[in-house]
Amino acid sequence: MLVSTMMRFALVFLAILLATTTLARSQSILVQSTTSTENSGLYDHLLPVFEKKTGISVNVVSVGTGQAIKNARNCDADILLVHSKPDEEKFVRDGYGIKRHDLMYNDFIIIGPPEDPAGIDNSSDAPSALRNISEQKSIFASRGDNSGTHKKELSIWKKAGIDPDIHSGTWYRSTGSGMGATLNAAVGMGAYTITDRATWLSFANKADFKILFEGDPSLHNQYGIIRVNEEKCPAANHADSQAFIDWMISDEGQARIASFKLDGKQVFYPNAPASAM
Repeated sequence: MLVSTMMRFALVFLAILLATTTLARSQSILVQSTTSTENSGLYDHLLPVFEKKTGISVNVVSVGTGQAIKNARNCDADILLVHSKPDEEKFVRDGYGIKRHDLMYNDFIIIGPPEDPAGIDNSSDAPSALRNISEQKSIFASRGDNSGTHKKELSIWKKAGIDPDIHSGTWYRSTGSGMGATLNAAVGMGAYTITDRATWLSFANKADFKILFEGDPSLHNQYGIIRVNEEKCPAANHADSQAFIDWMISDEGQARIASFKLDGKQVFYPNAPASAM
């Protein structure tokens, strides 16, 4: 009789434990994200609103786009939010993502010392700016970390007809680091670099460095959001992840993205036409 009662108590306790674990799991999602969104402060602006509305907790891992995609392929994610569209589309084609949505955009810029030794401020386009840097052998700091920013930089070098790797260690310096560390290195070396505008606006150690080239269409910086496919990753929290995506691309979420500012300047621009500001 005592054993039977103890077994009943144990079964009830186990059922409560499983229910509690399932509930806690269903109310939390993991986002693998690019560093530019995290470092800018965007998530501090967005997540409290979403979490209050839904009760779903959002945990963000901030790494370069290449590492974020790798982590998501290893099923260490419910959501992927990065900025390298070809790689995002391949992630979906390979079955790891359910659907890719254009979420928001801003742009990349080329920053450097105010004396602008390569004269890039007069360049006709971004490839010409990098070509000037190469011809003058001015120091250029690259992230070199397979991030979305690094991929964008390499695509512009390719358009310029230059392989920067053959100049590695001379005027072309690869930091193998994130955007903040690379900006610090550029300022310390008096070097040029490419950065996303959000990180530059939030960067505190600018010294007298400034934006020297901007506005070229090739510097467009598109962000995408993807739900991880539970068929590839059975532990993925698909219900709450879809709720997060639905909110982010909704009028409310897009308006919240548009309202985020640094130093009074809008940082990200929404993609949903109904919410364009």
